[in-house]
Amino acid sequence: MTTTPSPLSAQHPAPPGGGSTGATPLYGPQLDGDTLPALYEELRRVHGPVAPVLLAPGLDAWLVLGHRELLRLTREEHHFSHDPRRWRLLLEGRVPPDSPILPMVRHRPAVLFADGREHRRMRGPVSLALAGVDGHELRRTVEAAAEELISGFAARGEADLVSDYARQLPMRVVTGLLGLDEDTGRDLVRAISGLAGADASSADASRRMDEILLTLVRDKRRRPGTDITSILLRHPAGLSDTEVQANLVTLLVAGNQTTLNWIATTLRIILCDPSFQSSLTGGRLSVDDALDLVLWRFPPTQNFPARYATEDMSFGGQDIRAGDMLILGLAGANADPAVLPADGAPVVGNRSHLSFGAGPHTCPAQDPARLITRAAVDTIRHRLPDLRLAVPEGELSWINSPWSMGLRALPVRFTDPRPPRAGQAGALR
Repeated sequence: MTTTPSPLSAQHPAPPGGGSTGATPLYGPQLDGDTLPALYEELRRVHGPVAPVLLAPGLDAWLVLGHRELLRLTREEHHFSHDPRRWRLLLEGRVPPDSPILPMVRHRPAVLFADGREHRRMRGPVSLALAGVDGHELRRTVEAAAEELISGFAARGEADLVSDYARQLPMRVVTGLLGLDEDTGRDLVRAISGLAGADASSADASRRMDEILLTLVRDKRRRPGTDITSILLRHPAGLSDTEVQANLVTLLVAGNQTTLNWIATTLRIILCDPSFQSSLTGGRLSVDDALDLVLWRFPPTQNFPARYATEDMSFGGQDIRAGDMLILGLAGANADPAVLPADGAPVVGNRSHLSFGAGPHTCPAQDPARLITRAAVDTIRHRLPDLRLAVPEGELSWINSPWSMGLRALPVRFTDPRPPRAGQAGALR
């Protein structure tokens, strides 16, 4: 996996009346985990901390790459709203109804798209539901699911740790927390993956995701349990079925794909960096250090939509118009030279990265996501201590997405798997 320069030769002028000029496409088959880091740095060099981009043909936006600027973007709701109904291009009728971007940014009655009092009304139930997740029980559930998955391929001596492990593990755990059965959960995760792909199938994937979750909400309204969906439904805030469904979408889209990518990329670093692997084995670094290194250097969510300017302003050296869309460039902001060590040393033991956002809308599920990822990495390192890549590192490739940074596959080989830890075999219910 090599990083190659990504020149801005594919620039397009902004559409008439657009808020940016010289906008660079943030889409297309040429952009993936290898080329995006170089693109962010060239955008920073040419435009500074806020750069004009195209999310799709004719749909211009601003990508916020500066660490300081992104903090301001996430903290000042009076200047930068979460409500996509403020989006000027949408109000002007310039967003095609079948745009692949629309499923990710269209308004839903959820915490992600609300400001001020309405945000606080929905944030309370979501935070309470997540706080009610027992960390010890969650870790046991993750370890049991991980053991079951590993046992499914252990005898082969080889596996793809994306399709056989990282893609399946969060799905099993998160959909169980929501109260979904395994088959429906698998269908739901396929829909979420289609949504994040930002292509022609995204609209159908979004509709399927909504159908599954609304059916779940209505079922839990009739037969409540102890799951997150039921907790949201019975909260005194009185969320409607549609609001509960929309907040489940937010949790799933932001959580499942992020955790999948976080697991796979952490395993890639451990497999591909002998000195890091040696430091882990020798106890000089912890698995949490590996997790944080991924969040700094390879954020599972590269870019996150969106904020909308509430007025004309100067921001990051650019003239922003009211209603302009601003994208949270999480990966670009983490790579801002202003916050990185001057000697280029890896950032270890530092969690001031912006991989989970910042401000009032900081991801409320980051603690469960970390627990799931840590348990997933710990378990497979224990069971398969001689894990090694089955292909040269340069042959690994990333998915194409303007939002997500994930490996297509992580083929590995191993011998002599260890038995499950005591108490883990058969523990998954």
